[in-house]
Amino acid sequence: MTEQNKGTWGTIKFDGPMATKGFALNKMCYSFNGSGGRDEFRKDEAAYCDKFGLTPEQKEAVIARDIMELERLGGSIYYLSKFAGVLGLNVQDVGGIQTGRTTEEFKAYLESQGRGKHND
Repeated sequence: MTEQNKGTWGTIKFDGPMATKGFALNKMCYSFNGSGGRDEFRKDEAAYCDKFGLTPEQKEAVIARDIMELERLGGSIYYLSKFAGVLGLNVQDVGGIQTGRTTEEFKAYLESQGRGKHND
């Protein structure tokens, strides 16, 4: 983990240097907007990572489905959500991963944070 990304668990600063670090990864994830990119990825994940020039660490994290490591390696959550979709994960699944909770625990947490509190 880089010096800039040390801190509380799950808190990763996404700034200019991180965007540069993750450019190829984020570009690959953006390609999942189209069915052709998703299909090509599913046929040969490693080759698809190579096509976009991912670092060995990024490629390993993609193959391992390690969303948190991909964030540490420069992945923007906005683009990683495209990758999560390819894996069949939704926003609550990713929220659980980011907070160290199961999906059900994360949903319960969200529910506990004020649903209905602002019904004036």
